[in-house]
Amino acid sequence: MPSLVPTEGNRPPVDDLPPAAEPQSAAPQTAPIPGRIVPVGKAPEGVVVDAATRMVAVAKRDPNELVLLNADTGDIAKRVPLPGFVRHLQLASPGGPVLVPVESASALVRVELPSGRALSQVVTGVVPHDASEAANGTVFVANEHGGTVSVLRGEEVVKVFADSVQPAGLATVGRSMGLIDVRKNDLTIYDTEDLNIVGSVPAGDGPTHLVADKHGRLIAADTRGDAIRVFEPLPTPHQVGEVAQPGGPYGIAYDPTRDLLWVASSGTNEVVGYDVSQPTPREVRRLPTVQNPYTLGVDANTGKLFIAGVTDGAVQVVDTQS
Repeated sequence: MPSLVPTEGNRPPVDDLPPAAEPQSAAPQTAPIPGRIVPVGKAPEGVVVDAATRMVAVAKRDPNELVLLNADTGDIAKRVPLPGFVRHLQLASPGGPVLVPVESASALVRVELPSGRALSQVVTGVVPHDASEAANGTVFVANEHGGTVSVLRGEEVVKVFADSVQPAGLATVGRSMGLIDVRKNDLTIYDTEDLNIVGSVPAGDGPTHLVADKHGRLIAADTRGDAIRVFEPLPTPHQVGEVAQPGGPYGIAYDPTRDLLWVASSGTNEVVGYDVSQPTPREVRRLPTVQNPYTLGVDANTGKLFIAGVTDGAVQVVDTQS
């Protein structure tokens, strides 16, 4: 696929662009559901697992909270009030804090682990959808409805990129930060040291979310295109592998210990596991889930999955090693 080289402020006209891809909606699950079901409250969406502190953070609504679970028992340890609703979470680094982009507050909140203490808010832009911290501590925030990507060092916004239309999923590897734009349907790579744009490449029919693997690759869920796509970010971004996954793949998580990628099919109530030791993912596991599994996290210590069912208001905890 050809690579593009955008510039700051080079935002294309939006009239001819398709709408953003959205997760599919599935009927209630009819197959037996493995693991433990932990009720957490309304519309859980956004899961991250910290193997260091043994905590799992889950974002939910009404009231807007971050629910902290014990990764070993699955029990709820604490509820942290949030100033608005959240859809996606990432860890800044092992041990935390959790990066919590609060969409309705247009702000990023950092929440310490295991205490659950919320640090001060940093206003970033309109509807921050995702946030990711690079190895050098620089944080990128995708302001989905503002069409910008804010760059933070500490609590200061040091740069705002304006090359996006509807920025969404973020992931970092090395000194590269990858961003999925859900209107342009492409992957853009930013240099986290020099704060420059490296380039961009088409990322499918409707990509949404992104993770990095230990091989230096970035992996995108192409939700509208029913596929998983694998990219090398440097020297310019380019696709190196793909695999079909029907059912609207949406939530995505990576286990570096086992080199396994887990992807939730929002429209089929399934999670699919892939060996990603090679650029082309190879399916190795398929699990039935709670209804409408939009997001999930994986414990790198145990391989345990934490799958948020947005309709059921619950987290499914599955020991994949049993």
